[in-house]
Amino acid sequence: MDLPVLTTDTAPAASRPLLDGIAADLGFVPNFAATIAASPTLLAGFDGLRRAVADAAFDPVRREVAGLATGVAAGNAYGVAFHSLVLAMLGVAEDEIAAMRRGDEPADPVLGAVYAFATALVRERGRVDDAVVERAAAAGLDATDLLQVVTECAFATLVGLVDGLAGQVPLDAPLERWSWSPPAPVPH
Repeated sequence: MDLPVLTTDTAPAASRPLLDGIAADLGFVPNFAATIAASPTLLAGFDGLRRAVADAAFDPVRREVAGLATGVAAGNAYGVAFHSLVLAMLGVAEDEIAAMRRGDEPADPVLGAVYAFATALVRERGRVDDAVVERAAAAGLDATDLLQVVTECAFATLVGLVDGLAGQVPLDAPLERWSWSPPAPVPH
């Protein structure tokens, strides 16, 4: 589907204040937001979810690990690049980011449980095996924490749906270093 990257000049009038708000928060309008700006409704939903997942009560590294796991599980190149960049900005070592991008869980027990839960949530469409939930609980994650992960997964899934529909949203300059392609399918 042809989804052009719009600007505040070419976006519908109802999308312009939302794009301005995103630019004020991030310092620029990400290509993803500019791509969905043709629908003020979708842009407003994205912006509301973006603000919700930024809740200070949710550890930002856990949030980004969940987002990266979602992107990897869903084959979302834009999301993987974005979450990789943010994890690097949060001080996560590049070798740890590279491992997660390959589908490997982080060694840290809590982050590993977050990654496993997010991956299962996406792949199993919410029907997460009890063992995965029990592992998260053993790592110290409670229902509130897991629902925070669900919120991030919903947000990252939205990005992945549009990225797939667009045939891949062009990466913004800061994301290019973190470009990622899903692994080729294994023949049966």
